[in-house]
Amino acid sequence: MNSVKKVQFQDLTFRDSHQSLFATRMRTEDMIPIAEEMDKVGFWGMEVWGGATFDTMHRFLDEDPWERPRILKKYIKNTPFSMLLRGQNLVGYRNYADDVVRAFVDKSCEVGIDIFRVFDALNDLRNFETSVEVIKKNGKHFQGTICFSLTERKMGGPVFNLDYYLEKARAIEDMGADSLCIKDMAGIISPYDIFKLVTSLKETVQLPIHLHTHYTSGMASMCLLKAIEAGVDIVDTVLAPWGLRTSHPAIEPMVVTLEGTPWDTGLDLDLLLKLGQHLEDIAPKYRDLLDTSRITTIDTGVLKHQIPGGMASLSS
Repeated sequence: MNSVKKVQFQDLTFRDSHQSLFATRMRTEDMIPIAEEMDKVGFWGMEVWGGATFDTMHRFLDEDPWERPRILKKYIKNTPFSMLLRGQNLVGYRNYADDVVRAFVDKSCEVGIDIFRVFDALNDLRNFETSVEVIKKNGKHFQGTICFSLTERKMGGPVFNLDYYLEKARAIEDMGADSLCIKDMAGIISPYDIFKLVTSLKETVQLPIHLHTHYTSGMASMCLLKAIEAGVDIVDTVLAPWGLRTSHPAIEPMVVTLEGTPWDTGLDLDLLLKLGQHLEDIAPKYRDLLDTSRITTIDTGVLKHQIPGGMASLSS
């Protein structure tokens, strides 16, 4: 096992959680009341933008997406802002010309994005190149991302095996990444596979390792725990009311689980519970967007169909 050190937490409550549960419909006005308190938690970063937010704010919320980071920066002054960037696709659904990519990333830096989680759905790193050039020029954090997929039930087989992920990790390190994210967008990685992957990555690259996974299959919290035991540096969680289902592991149980262990977070559970109560209070505004077609909070079918959590709410 790697030497023990404190694990960092990135919060996804203001972006991927509601994309996964409520088709990205959370309004800025419902973020503002807890923004200053969120800044006091001590998150490594907060994902507040990217993914489908740009699209849905235009089409459904009648909000200017460029204003959300600007507004939140007035309240969140100490915690870095993260966004999900689809490489050459930016926040859209097709590839864009290089000049558009450069202009978009420049503008994203201007409005307050500090950490860029850059990915390509096919792990084609050529689609990172233009955006990374601008991210580095602006002195921002480039988080290179590997999308996790399977051709068999567990990691292995002729394509998505351990060597595949280690090769991608080396290439991302060579691109000048500041950190490396394993993006398990469908929630299909198993606890012992992530232990093996994190352990091997720690022996292969020098980058901080960040785990992003969804709760869809029911394995995500177990995966966080095994990844932490393997030496992962950062994990993604959300406030509990916006967690589980196709969203992400809740932070509150992780804080209690790690309390008194070498990985004790030191985070304030009472503060987290207070923040979660705000989400409970506003939940009736979004409840009708929640998929209630199934009684269970997990979808074991994802182990076959592998639909990402952020797409599941859009198809419901």
